[in-house]
Amino acid sequence: MTKAIMIQGAGSNVGKSILVAGIARACVRRGLSVAPFKPQNMSNNAAVTTDGGEIGRAQALQALACGLEPRVDMNPVLLKPESDIGAQVIVQGQRFATMKARDYGKQKSTLLPPVLESFRKIGKGRDLVIIEGAGSPAEVNLRAGDIANMGFAEAADVPVVLIGDIDRGGVIAQMVGTHAVLPENDRARIKGFAINKFRGDTTLFHDGMAMIAERTDWAPLGIVPWFTDAWKLPAEDVMDIASRTGGTLKIAVPRLNRIANFDDLDPLSATPGVSVEIISEGRPLPGDAHLILIPGSKSTIADLAHFRAQGWDVDLAAHIRRGGHVLGVCGGYQMLGHEIADREGIEGVPSIVQGLGHLDISTIMKPQKRLARSRAVHVANGEALEGYEIHIGETTGPDCENAWLEIDGRAEGAATRNGQIKGCYLHGLFSSDGFRQSFLSALGQPVAAHDYAAGVDETLNALAQHLETHLDLDGLLALAGEV
Repeated sequence: MTKAIMIQGAGSNVGKSILVAGIARACVRRGLSVAPFKPQNMSNNAAVTTDGGEIGRAQALQALACGLEPRVDMNPVLLKPESDIGAQVIVQGQRFATMKARDYGKQKSTLLPPVLESFRKIGKGRDLVIIEGAGSPAEVNLRAGDIANMGFAEAADVPVVLIGDIDRGGVIAQMVGTHAVLPENDRARIKGFAINKFRGDTTLFHDGMAMIAERTDWAPLGIVPWFTDAWKLPAEDVMDIASRTGGTLKIAVPRLNRIANFDDLDPLSATPGVSVEIISEGRPLPGDAHLILIPGSKSTIADLAHFRAQGWDVDLAAHIRRGGHVLGVCGGYQMLGHEIADREGIEGVPSIVQGLGHLDISTIMKPQKRLARSRAVHVANGEALEGYEIHIGETTGPDCENAWLEIDGRAEGAATRNGQIKGCYLHGLFSSDGFRQSFLSALGQPVAAHDYAAGVDETLNALAQHLETHLDLDGLLALAGEV
């Protein structure tokens, strides 16, 4: 018998993803077989799955919390924003279309059948499926055809627990206001609520909990204090990217408008002795950085223009003249070359643009996307590493003869002859501890060994214990319904 419960938020970024991961790990520690599910996600930080597709990074973390390999059915619809008004639509792991928001709004109801199909697959043989909503059900103007929140909950007939974020203020209005605007059927589907991100003495909000319960008739399930170690878990939302300073080895990362697959930064931030500084627009790239890391992008050409608009191209050139190191990953790799040719208009208007010119390479954009989980070797010292590839475009040129990685017997990446400037398509490479230590130590500041995967696992266990302490998990599980 499989049961399911859906965690929805009274707003965006209330901490649903982390809560689902923590609840999942807590349930696994109780001996339950658990799987995560999110009907629709919006993120450019994707994970490549064992079955050859892509899902939101948060669902990959939740799978890890459950002791499972990530599968496309855990997040059957993924929206990857390419502009302010449009996104690439991924269905069951594969590209379905690129749509403007208005067009997607008209089409999303047609995606309910594959979403329900994936939900049934994920639940098969499990004790519990923990479902994460997206945004907020209070956006009742989007209720028609909804597949992310109450539309899915109704179609799958699952009960809902609503989460409020007290850190932003106005949490009583969030919860009671959501109750007020929801249609009666949706309102009745919410069985309980909890408050997240509390700072200080939780007893000070006991009266607030009682007020919410009185006005909504929902069961209060607890007040969850701020979990200070959340930064140690891979982030999905670009809003959660933050600098981690204090180390002697300094890595500067320009924050691109369409930054994608920025989980490359997580192992670096977690490494003792390393500072990762996220450089926002309007700020120069720091002159004392040992490494400038240009991350991936969902819209490389647009982000290259943004890079130049900040004057970062001038800062980068000065950094190189001082002997500083540069690494471009995926879109950042493409930017470092002489030219990016998008003759088919994959990223917008067909164009050929000049790159930053620090690697002797050029890139041609092609519609076929490469999705692969890959095992690689660091050519310089034979270190084994793992990662994933998720990109469009083919990069060639003389500096590719200085490939510094090898994947399944083929050369990968490019570098200048002195190795000062490097690029590659392999994401996740810094999750491999030995490679990360040797790569960073070669920058002139020795870095201590650090077991990144063990750190993530320890943090998930700590999160699970945090929720066991502050959340009524027995009460939450009692609300789960059979599916």
